[in-house]
Amino acid sequence: MILDLFRLDGRTAIVTGANTGLGQGISVALAQAGATVIGAARRSCQETAQRIQAFDGRFFEVLVDLSRPGAVDTVITRTKELAGRADILVNNAGIILREDAMDVSEENWDKVINLNQRLVFFLSQAVAKEFFFPAGGGKIINIASMLSFQGGIRVPAYAASKSAVVGMTKALADEWAAHGIQVNAIAPGYMATNNTSQLRSDEERSASILSRIPAGRWGTPEDIMGTAVYLASKASDYVNGFTIAVDGGWLAR
Repeated sequence: MILDLFRLDGRTAIVTGANTGLGQGISVALAQAGATVIGAARRSCQETAQRIQAFDGRFFEVLVDLSRPGAVDTVITRTKELAGRADILVNNAGIILREDAMDVSEENWDKVINLNQRLVFFLSQAVAKEFFFPAGGGKIINIASMLSFQGGIRVPAYAASKSAVVGMTKALADEWAAHGIQVNAIAPGYMATNNTSQLRSDEERSASILSRIPAGRWGTPEDIMGTAVYLASKASDYVNGFTIAVDGGWLAR
């Protein structure tokens, strides 16, 4: 049956930034589809764990500062200890710093690029090497952005990093598709999460954004859940190197 292709029973997913927002929504979705979820985050994932445990799903927390040296090794080691393997990786953790391009320091530039771009590559590399290649396949889902396609305002490092995520998704798919590894990305539109709290609290800016979204509302973590399950499941086995926009029609405007 077609719906069986979307089941994730017996699989283990690593989700970075699983404590809140999109990472929490994706973790809940994958667990509802049957996966064991390992949530890696700097802050407690207690709320995510409670939501998953409410339907008897399986969730393990790995507390780690993903911006620090050694974070990748910690995620790999703890995944082995908790589940023995991984079948799915969701590179969701990220940071956005809003400031005029003229004021961006090297320190702030590096903070954004390190987490949004460097971590995505090296965690993907480590998970593929440790788990996916020996097992003959796996799924990587990178979280891109509308600013993977547009420049944005006062977020040059973020726009650069998210543009790189789309390019990286294609590059890894080119190399790894023949090994049964699908690498794809999701580009969320304007979502009601911590990253957009400043925008949503600015009435004029929020109204301007909403006026361009054909759906007429901010997105929510629930809006991304179905796409995440699709890309994590066998239903997407012939999808490689593609970025799916979940944006309420923003890019079509």
